Amino acid sequence: MKIFPVIASLGLLASFAAAPVAAQSESTQSLVVVQQIGTYDYLAGPNYQGLLPIREIFRDAEIGLGTFANLDGEMVVLDGVVYRVGTDGVPRQASTKRLTPFMQVVDFDAERSMRVAPNTACSALPSLIDTLARTTQGIVAVKLSGVFFDIELRSVPAQVEPFPSLVEVIGTQIKFPLGRVNATLVGFRQGPDAQGIGAPGLHLHGLTKSKGAGGHVLSCVTGPRVLLEVQKTQGVRVYTP
Repeated sequence: MKIFPVIASLGLLASFAAAPVAAQSESTQSLVVVQQIGTYDYLAGPNYQGLLPIREIFRDAEIGLGTFANLDGEMVVLDGVVYRVGTDGVPRQASTKRLTPFMQVVDFDAERSMRVAPNTACSALPSLIDTLARTTQGIVAVKLSGVFFDIELRSVPAQVEPFPSLVEVIGTQIKFPLGRVNATLVGFRQGPDAQGIGAPGLHLHGLTKSKGAGGHVLSCVTGPRVLLEVQKTQGVRVYTP
C-alpha cells in the first residue's frame, strides 16, 4: 500500500508526493486530515475497480462518504459505522473488508455551527459553509442534521467492464424522493485548490434518522432548526495499492 500525503496548513494544497508514514512528523500527525482511498479524478477515469479495503482508513472515521467496488452502491459513514445504500434505497451496514475505489473519511469534531434558515435549498449551502468555515479553499468536513421539508437521494447500479463514464452511470441512477423527513447529511466541500481530489464543490451523502433510507444527496430544502456543523481540514492523506 502507498500513502500520498497532500498536506497544507491552510489554503493551496501541496502536490502529491510519496512518503512513508514513519517519515511524517508529530505535528503533521496532529493535523485534522481527511483520510482517503483513491481520488475523484481516478474514479472519473472511469476506474471503478476496488483499490483497497475500507478498513485501511477506517480506524478513526466518524463521518464520510464514498462508493464500493464497481460502484455497487453509495457509501455513507455516520457515527463510525459504514452503510451501503443500493438501488432499493435501504441502508445496510457494510463490512470494512469490502473494497472501494473512492472514499473520504474524517474524525469529525465540529469547529463551528449554525442553524440554517428554513426553506434553504441545498444549492445555497456552499456559500453558507464557506462563510461559517471562513475559507473558500481546501476541504471542509460538513454535517447537517434535522428535519428537511424536502430531500431527494439516489443510488446507482453496479457496473461491469468496460466501464461507462460517470455521466453515463448517472443516467441510470435510481432516485428516492423522500419529501419531509428527519435526516443527517455528511460530506465535504472541496475548494478550487482541492480539484480532482474529491468531487467538485459540495458532496453530500445522507441517512434518514430511522436508517430506513439513504444515498447520495441530489437536492434538499431545510426545515426548521437544521443544524449545520463544519470542520476545516489541513489536508488529505490519499491511500493507493
